[in-house]
Amino acid sequence: MSEERILQQGAEAKIILSKDFIIKDRIKKSYRISELDNKIRKSRTKAETKLLEKASKIINSPKPLETKEIYQIKMPYIRGEKLSEDLDSFSLEEQKEICKKMGEEIAKLHNENIIHGDLTTSNMILKDNQIHFIDFGLGFISNKIEDKAVDLHLLKQALEAKHFKNWEILLDEVLKGYENYKESKKVLERLKAVEKRGRYKEH
Repeated sequence: MSEERILQQGAEAKIILSKDFIIKDRIKKSYRISELDNKIRKSRTKAETKLLEKASKIINSPKPLETKEIYQIKMPYIRGEKLSEDLDSFSLEEQKEICKKMGEEIAKLHNENIIHGDLTTSNMILKDNQIHFIDFGLGFISNKIEDKAVDLHLLKQALEAKHFKNWEILLDEVLKGYENYKESKKVLERLKAVEKRGRYKEH
């Protein structure tokens, strides 16, 4: 019996569970020239590894481990509850507490100019009452208020789509926690503008 199993197969990467480790393996793209493909996969893997290393010093997120594979990131496997699947099973009070904590953690990232790029509850795992943020594949470093507002906008959309029953209450809690970010007022102002743009696109 194989020790490895694929947990997820995306367009960009395979997520493999190997014993107590997660291996994110960037997939070869046959439509790209081989040399260019290797370069892109290598640089994206390197960028995400650096971001994870930085984030893991600030919040709960998996710290990359040494590996000789240039297209792979090896990390500890976090055994916990995926919030996209389990958030709604908690009492409303517990959900509010979790979401406030979520906002506090995002504030810590934004204070260090780390943009997650894919803030959804699918990329958050609850373990021992702590939220662990995973998958920084779309993340980057930026001090722009706009980028931080877009980060929050993605989370708002995720709450609305996945946890629609109480999404407004939960978003309020996220934003309360987010007040710890030094420029939270500016970001929340910009968030309104981002939402307006989103609405115009839909009509």
